Amino acid sequence: MTRLLLATNNPGKVREMRRLLAGEPFEVVTPGDLGIALDVVEDGEGYADNAILKARAFAEAGQCLALADDSGIEVDALGGPGPRSARYGGPGLDDAGRTQLMLRNLTNVPDGERGARYRAVVAVGWADGRIELFEGTWEGSIGRETRGTNGFGYDPIFRTPEGRSAAELTAEEKDAVSHRGQAVRAAVRWLREQS
Repeated sequence: MTRLLLATNNPGKVREMRRLLAGEPFEVVTPGDLGIALDVVEDGEGYADNAILKARAFAEAGQCLALADDSGIEVDALGGPGPRSARYGGPGLDDAGRTQLMLRNLTNVPDGERGARYRAVVAVGWADGRIELFEGTWEGSIGRETRGTNGFGYDPIFRTPEGRSAAELTAEEKDAVSHRGQAVRAAVRWLREQS
């Protein structure tokens, strides 16, 4: 069974990726499982750049296949924050703080102009430096208040086209439609075709 290292220290991403990879022919491991303490500086220009940086670093450190993602939320009225989503508002804010800041910054934006999308780029990396990229996009909008307790990040304010927040979806519902779910499934399909 092929070992697949999840190239992240984010517990929310680990939970999602483990669910998405359940039943697939991989031995899914985390950096902690392998004793790897690695914090990759995500200074790339875009999602793909950051995903590649992480996939290469973790694949080399673990000497095995690594799966990294870089993702973010793109809010039309804000022109971002995109690849800087995890750093929106500065280093002193947690998920809840970033969510509240975004709501404040959108206070005067009408409902019809609150379009947004989650975007993810997944990089599969090999210890020899090879990389394959896969992308997923989840269209929606930004609500006016937080709703739901599932998920992480901006999920409580991200509204699906049906009007529910991403944090109101069950894990299974979210995985079926999310940006990360789309990208990870594409990566798994590609890896199966190569074996």
